[in-house]
Amino acid sequence: MQYAYFFFYSFVRTSYIKRLTSKLAPGSKLPPLSTAAELLLGAIAGALAQIFTIPVSVIATRQQIGRSDKPEGDSTEPTDDSFLSVAREIIREEGVTGLWLGIKPGLVLTVNPAITYGMFERIKSLVLRARPGGNGKMSPWLSFFVGAFSKTLATIVTYPYIMAKVRIQARTAAGDEGQNPGSYHREHSKNAGALDILARVWKREGFVGWYQGMQAQIIKAVLSQALLFMSKEQFEHWALAIMIFATRFSIAR
Repeated sequence: MQYAYFFFYSFVRTSYIKRLTSKLAPGSKLPPLSTAAELLLGAIAGALAQIFTIPVSVIATRQQIGRSDKPEGDSTEPTDDSFLSVAREIIREEGVTGLWLGIKPGLVLTVNPAITYGMFERIKSLVLRARPGGNGKMSPWLSFFVGAFSKTLATIVTYPYIMAKVRIQARTAAGDEGQNPGSYHREHSKNAGALDILARVWKREGFVGWYQGMQAQIIKAVLSQALLFMSKEQFEHWALAIMIFATRFSIAR
């Protein structure tokens, strides 16, 4: 998801900057993008990434919580929990659209990477502005810590919806009430949405219930996102060097 988002974000942001540059007078310097523009570009990239990656997320979530269709009294019967088998089960029970369970809260959650990248770019510009003698780049470790801070903030803001999205994908909106998660949700909660799930959690557990498991989510998200920020500029530098070398090699031939 993170790398899919980064791909679409880079593509959307580059296209937007090229469009702005074409409207400027020759030799004019492009002003830094506003926070609103960064958030909008991030939301567009996030929506594209969600559409392409959410089926994998749905299948992975089902694999993690286990299958709910094993015959009763047959605990020794092995089940096929492979990626394709779980995908076929979802399609058989709920149709192809079942692979996109949670797409609505997922689209709402595009604000998460949008906040992350918007904050990162804003803090990055402030840091580079405070270092006029620098080379225009942050060190890998500084990128790591700025990325960690940005992702932590975004996770805290959006975590209730993250929790609701996972419950929708796992079909466990009522699993903690004693029912079989899969069968209950298929029979009673076909139309359960994120707001409905959040309302149930609020009624049973209050505000704290919205943030169950957030610590683990922050650790996971921060590590993956901070490492991405830490390495992306190095990869960009290597990719540019390879393209320049390939261009020169083709010209020399």
